[in-house]
Amino acid sequence: MSLYDDAVLVLKGYEGQQELCRSYLDHLEAHPDGMWKACGDGHITASALVIDPERGRVLLTLHKKIRMWLQMGGHCEPADDTVRAAALREATEESGIGGLTLLPGGPVRLDRHHTPCAWHYDVQYAALAPAGAVEAISDESLDLRWFAYDEVAGVADESVVRLLEATRARL
Repeated sequence: MSLYDDAVLVLKGYEGQQELCRSYLDHLEAHPDGMWKACGDGHITASALVIDPERGRVLLTLHKKIRMWLQMGGHCEPADDTVRAAALREATEESGIGGLTLLPGGPVRLDRHHTPCAWHYDVQYAALAPAGAVEAISDESLDLRWFAYDEVAGVADESVVRLLEATRARL
């Protein structure tokens, strides 16, 4: 199965945000290359909010280009077999934490937003940090920092706050 086919299956199985989900599926139907950064009309991206529920905190990255505190995530790559795998790869690369596990049940949320490169049709997961996890900043970040749940709204935008709320509801 191709990454494109996996994305369609994931989106068809997603039970929330019906109108937004339909726009993702419509975009993929109109753009066979809609999984890739080269698709200038927008593309599917994958992200994961790294969470440490035992300590009531999340790890956010200060994105180098956008200069905002965000969850880990980015473009799908040809080596990604699934959207889930892309989200886990991005979370691992950008957090420096090995042993992350995605929450079961598929994506936590969808978030469509414009970036300097194009529209991102982001498929958002949540990743549990293992006990004793130590983060390591990547070259894609200006900073990497743990925030208590109640601090997130003060540093991040509404999309991250909504992702945190949806993640906590699933825990």
